[in-house]
Amino acid sequence: MDFLTSPIDWWIEPFIDNIFMRNALWSGLLAVLATSTVGTWVVLRGMSFFGEAMAHGVLPGLAIAFILGGDPTLGALTAALVMVYGVNLVRHYSPLPEDSSIVLLYVGFLALAVVILSSGSGAYAGDLTRFLFGSITGVTNSDLLRQLIIAGITLMGVVVLHRAFLVMTFDEVQARLMGLRPRLAHAGLLALLAISIVASFQAVGNLQVFAFLVGPPSTAAMLVRRIPVMMVTAVVLGSVAVIVGLLISYHHDTAAGATMALGTVILFLIAVFIRSLSGTYNVRLIT
Repeated sequence: MDFLTSPIDWWIEPFIDNIFMRNALWSGLLAVLATSTVGTWVVLRGMSFFGEAMAHGVLPGLAIAFILGGDPTLGALTAALVMVYGVNLVRHYSPLPEDSSIVLLYVGFLALAVVILSSGSGAYAGDLTRFLFGSITGVTNSDLLRQLIIAGITLMGVVVLHRAFLVMTFDEVQARLMGLRPRLAHAGLLALLAISIVASFQAVGNLQVFAFLVGPPSTAAMLVRRIPVMMVTAVVLGSVAVIVGLLISYHHDTAAGATMALGTVILFLIAVFIRSLSGTYNVRLIT
């Protein structure tokens, strides 16, 4: 119960005395800002599974960039864009449902990453673990700058394309009649999704980034009805999960990325419980 009896020692001093914790905090908050804003549209459009596939689709780019000594962020972004193009290509030429093409590419990209990193008698096994689960306590100033730039681009894109995303989400025919070009807007959403995932993989890893992409927006959707307020609420909830998760990890020596991701799930379950008590089961949005 130190978090109650010694609040300053438990809540504040870890971030004051430890530079790694401060960097981890900023990295986590930037990851939340990038993923929760885009994730709101991912949740509203029913694209959560595609978001999960994208989170794993960056792994081959990371693996190749790591082995060749290149920039991991550039490798991850390239792989994410290839994943987007691949899904659209298979969807266009395959008679199978969209989720089938997503599953196949998702498995293929993940398997390719494991094959690449497991070559050479498992020399890169530790790096595969780092890519999957993140290394937030090892974030550097250059990593934070890269995250800040990508998060800024993501936020700007969400603001500029807000009207197109809004109309496209609820009435694609109306969006086309209004000249908003829904296909182009959808491509823009996928691009923002890709770079938001790239901005977050260093903080929480590819297995946990999906929790930040879907968890806070899903929780916010049950608490508020206006979409801009939903985005802000999602960022706040995600930030709470980051702060509490980091502190639990620091004091109890748990995996930081997994602890933060678990926090988003706990917040979601709390919201579900609150709604069950209030007797409200349907979410009605106000645009």
